[in-house]
Amino acid sequence: MDLSFFIYLSSGLFLGWSLGANDAANIFGTAVGTKMVRFKTAAVISSIFVILGAVYAGSGASQTLGELGSINTIAGAFMSALAAAVTIYWMVHLAIPISTSQAIVGAIIGWNFYAGKPTDYAILSQIVSTWVICPALSGLLAVTLYATIKFILRKSHIHILRQDCYTRIGLILAGAFGAYALGANNIANVMGVFIDSSPIKGFELPNGFGLNAAQVLFLIGGISISLGIFTYSGKVINTIGNNLMKMSPMIAWIVVVSQALVLFLFASQGLKNLLQEHGLPSLPLVPVSSSQAVIGAILGIGLAKGGKNVHWGIIGKIAIGWITTPIIAALFCYISLFFLQNVFNQVVYLP
Repeated sequence: MDLSFFIYLSSGLFLGWSLGANDAANIFGTAVGTKMVRFKTAAVISSIFVILGAVYAGSGASQTLGELGSINTIAGAFMSALAAAVTIYWMVHLAIPISTSQAIVGAIIGWNFYAGKPTDYAILSQIVSTWVICPALSGLLAVTLYATIKFILRKSHIHILRQDCYTRIGLILAGAFGAYALGANNIANVMGVFIDSSPIKGFELPNGFGLNAAQVLFLIGGISISLGIFTYSGKVINTIGNNLMKMSPMIAWIVVVSQALVLFLFASQGLKNLLQEHGLPSLPLVPVSSSQAVIGAILGIGLAKGGKNVHWGIIGKIAIGWITTPIIAALFCYISLFFLQNVFNQVVYLP
């Protein structure tokens, strides 16, 4: 395999690292912020399950992202991933939890414009609609869970020490599920642009275990996400876990479960097939933002409690980050492709 491919793949690995640094907060930020789970424990659990989710359930959302723009050269994929990664890194440095999905979508559109390729606006509108549906659905789930858990606790009279134990276990289980859902849904953001141009092959071992080419690519991306979790997720974890709204351990659990359910709903091919077989409506398989899901859940509970504990200044800062992220990524990608093609003589697209 050509060594140059791995040089080009470095931007995808940087993007994966940035995603881990940004989105680990959405899995365990509330648990760490309420001091119910230690950071190292959260990082280990997140890393294991994000890789499992990426490898075994990451194909659905990546197909939809590929329909938005099929980047047909490795140099073009490199620059699209790099544009998204730099945008995310800058936002993480500012401690703003943003949408990795928005960054890669913006970068793909930047490539489409530069290459003169048509953007599938039906797919784009489907993806953009989830930027509203995702936090709204997460907020609705969080409010429903909040009311249900309050009712159960009021009726059951569980001792506070036992309740604390159950909450810790629940946060760890919810975090594991959240990490799996993050890997399944967001690996498309990290490695999706490389699928069409990747020379990586699948393999099969004598015992029957094997991975196809896309799964090998997703495994590499999943490892890069886990490195981001370990090395640079502290700032955003603090924003989600402490600064946005003070949370009890029970509310922290509700927030994690709500965002995990939303990510899973937008990533599960099996669930989509099951609903369609029974004539029921299903959600599109698209990479959605765990940041938006978490913030939607926190806002939902905050509004249900009267909105007094929500730090609206931080919400406004995050909202500006969400609006500017795809624009910055698209512009960065477009300008960088020009230099990559005209200064470094790289083929960034094929006619």
